[in-house]
Parts: sequence; C-alpha cells; structure tokens
Amino acid sequence: MAGLRFDISMSLDGFVAGPNQSEENPLGEGGIQLHEWALELAAWRRPHGEAGGEVNASTEVVEESLGNVGATVMGRNMFGGEGPWGDDPWDGWWGDDPPFHMPVFIVTHHAREPVIKEGGTTFTFVTDGIESALEEARAAAAGKDVALGGGANVAQQYLKAGLIDEMQLHVVPVVLGAGARLFDNLDGAEISLKCTRAVVAPGVTHLRFRVGE
Repeated sequence: MAGLRFDISMSLDGFVAGPNQSEENPLGEGGIQLHEWALELAAWRRPHGEAGGEVNASTEVVEESLGNVGATVMGRNMFGGEGPWGDDPWDGWWGDDPPFHMPVFIVTHHAREPVIKEGGTTFTFVTDGIESALEEARAAAAGKDVALGGGANVAQQYLKAGLIDEMQLHVVPVVLGAGARLFDNLDGAEISLKCTRAVVAPGVTHLRFRVGE
C-alpha cells in the first residue's frame, strides 16, 4: 500500500506557523523564516516555474520529498481561508498553475465542487474525514506515495490516528514563541518515532523518522 509521507518546516520551539495567520499573511508573523532555507534552492524553484537557484545539502532532501508522490492531502487552512466558501470562493494561494501537478485532496467541513487547474492539479474537497481523504488520495496516486501537507491541525489528526508512515521535520534555528505548534492537541496519543536520517544544511537540519516503529 502507498505510504503517507509528511514533510514540514518547524522552529526550534515547535511552531510550523507564526501567530496571527491571515489571508494577507498565511504563514503568520515571522513564519516566512521557516522556509527561507528552501526558497533559494533550484530544487524548490523549478516546480514553481522559477529558474536558477542554489544547490547544497538540502537539494537531495527536497528532491527525495518530491519523488514517487502521486497525490497530496492537505487541510483547509493550507489551501486558504476558513468557514463557508461563499458566492465567489477563492481558488487557493497558488494561482492558475499550482506547483503540485497531481491530484490534491482538501480536508474540510464545507462541500465544494472540484477545482481544476493547469499542469495537472485538481483540488478535490473531502467532507467526511481524514480517512476518506487518504483513501481517495491513495486511489488517485496509483501505487505511488501520498504527501501530507499542512497545516498543524490536519497533521495532528493524522498523527493521532496513526496514519502517517514517514515524517520529515526541517528544523530551522529560529524561535517564534507563538503560533501553530505541531505537537499540540494529541491528547496523550502514543507516537513512536525512529530517526532514520539527519542532514545538516545551511539554515536547517533535516530529520527523517519512521512513524510507529
């Protein structure tokens, strides 16, 4: 069965987004610092349609995280916005040609017709829970792995349910002090992690874990 892989950047004090997230500031105050290590990488810029970029110890990590993935699951907050969609619903942060180029399944409480974008990205909105979203994503992935995007809330749900097979934390040496903390709201769930790799790179340390071992 295709595995569920979770990658996310995190501050030293455990936050994956800063405080006061909004449509204008989706990563929260100071949250952009969590991703600066990736933004100048050629391996990150290429899927986003940008030329050039750096090659360093993070390159292989990013390329591996993008490889053998056939579908993505994410929470509503990562797609964009909260609450009912309204009469003129927003199509997400990424414009007409999102960088996914695969089926993406949004876990939400609010039903909506699929949104088809350029480059092979289709956003499908799943209202009957995380297990259903994963089942649909695995079918769409056709034997490849499924990537789990943010935010913290949906990641906590999948962790608590024991559905994540591999987790990679990109730990950035900043302290945010507040915001969305990854390991909150787990209600005493027993989560067993085995570290399988650590890579030190400019501005970040990449820690990969098998979950449930």
